[in-house]
Amino acid sequence: MSLALVHSRARAGVKAPAVRIEVFLSGGLPHTQIVGLPAAAVRESRDRVRAALICARFEFPQRRITINLAPADLPKEGGRFDLAIALGILAASGQIDAQSLNRYEFLGELALTGELRGVDGVLPAAIAAAGDGRSLIVAAANSEEAALAQHADVRIARTLLEVCSALESGTLPPAVAAATVPVSIPDLRDVRGQLQARRALEVAAAGGHHLLLLGTPGCGKTLLASRLPGILPAASELEALEAATIASCSGQGIDAGRWRQRPYRAPHHTASAVALIGGGSHPRPGEISLAHNGVLFLDELPEWSRHALEVMREPIESGVAVVSRAARTERFPARFQLVAAMNPCPCGWAGDRSGRCLCSEEVIQRYRGRVSGPLMDRIDLHVEVPRLDPRELRDDAPLGEDSASVRARVVAARDVQLLRSGKANAQLLPFELSAHCRLSREDQQLLEDAVERLQLSARSMHRILRVARTLADLGHAQDIETAHVAEAIGYRQLDRGGGT
Repeated sequence: MSLALVHSRARAGVKAPAVRIEVFLSGGLPHTQIVGLPAAAVRESRDRVRAALICARFEFPQRRITINLAPADLPKEGGRFDLAIALGILAASGQIDAQSLNRYEFLGELALTGELRGVDGVLPAAIAAAGDGRSLIVAAANSEEAALAQHADVRIARTLLEVCSALESGTLPPAVAAATVPVSIPDLRDVRGQLQARRALEVAAAGGHHLLLLGTPGCGKTLLASRLPGILPAASELEALEAATIASCSGQGIDAGRWRQRPYRAPHHTASAVALIGGGSHPRPGEISLAHNGVLFLDELPEWSRHALEVMREPIESGVAVVSRAARTERFPARFQLVAAMNPCPCGWAGDRSGRCLCSEEVIQRYRGRVSGPLMDRIDLHVEVPRLDPRELRDDAPLGEDSASVRARVVAARDVQLLRSGKANAQLLPFELSAHCRLSREDQQLLEDAVERLQLSARSMHRILRVARTLADLGHAQDIETAHVAEAIGYRQLDRGGGT
């Protein structure tokens, strides 16, 4: 009888909990059994491992083999444990030194030839392994992703034989980050006219506020939304690492060219609630988590499933998506900036100067009612985007201000916020508003009159205060002034009937 212990990592949401692979060889008829709540793909690893060992010229023990994946109550899925299981069998059978495995963790799927294949969730595994003081060995296909964990010792291999040879010599090469070629971001200069919408976009970027664009088809709503990432402050190292970790666990992989660029997600309006919030039998992050520290753009807002939109209400407030299943509950980060776009009516032309809209007031209200009041309440800025005069679209028409110039003002305003409260204005908690958003007696009366006249909720009033604080920061004002309060109230466009 002999026993070997190998370290690996599972994937649970955006975390990488430690898994110990215990391999026990005993007498009896040849049989391999895997226990410890393995999924089907994990149970099948016994056949992949057997073929890989034989192809690598190792001996597969003709004994009773029991493989325990501990802890037993943690679900295990995928082929990520193949390499660790193979090494455990070799160590238990005396074909490699069992002591050489202690300072490593192993992740990788085995081909029948013994070749190592990449798996998802390597980045959080590398970070967790470094925290436990061990090196991580992964497939060469995961090299670029694993290298993002700068304080981790990650080694790469292409075959099982390479790993076994290097356990004694320690000659495996380190993971190397890819040469990043930054991906160009659309420039705000491309947007002609639309001064009010451009101003709202700048305010949203400066304070991290949610934005709704209301306008006729082809007026530039999608164009404006796609320019928001280009005027946002660059992501910090921690924010970039959080976004990369979520992308790693989603199975979509990481684009090295977008490192330090904020995510921009634009799912189609037919996406389900699970696709948006995350889920599945083994929960994976949804679109709102993939947009963490970035922008989530929802076009044609009334066309979305009502259920899909309503599940966003709690994450918008908390910054966390909680996915509960019978056996487990996962929490995914979801601190995103929502930008939504919608037409003013079913035909799209209500309020247009052409007068082509034939929708009745009842039809218009029913169309807008597809988006619930509580969700609309959580959007800070409601802005109408009018159709441009054709003369403004001529080639010789003046271009708008470029993204770099706008970003400079946004970064300056955001720096003031971080110095004052340590967070963007949109994230200020209600009890913090009295300290950072003080109003004069006259401005307080102006706000209260607007709340009463427009029948706004307390949440809407707080959002007006946050927007006014951002306007003051953009204007380099120490205190919120009357003009800032008035402009912030003006951005509650749909609370005033949409202006159409």
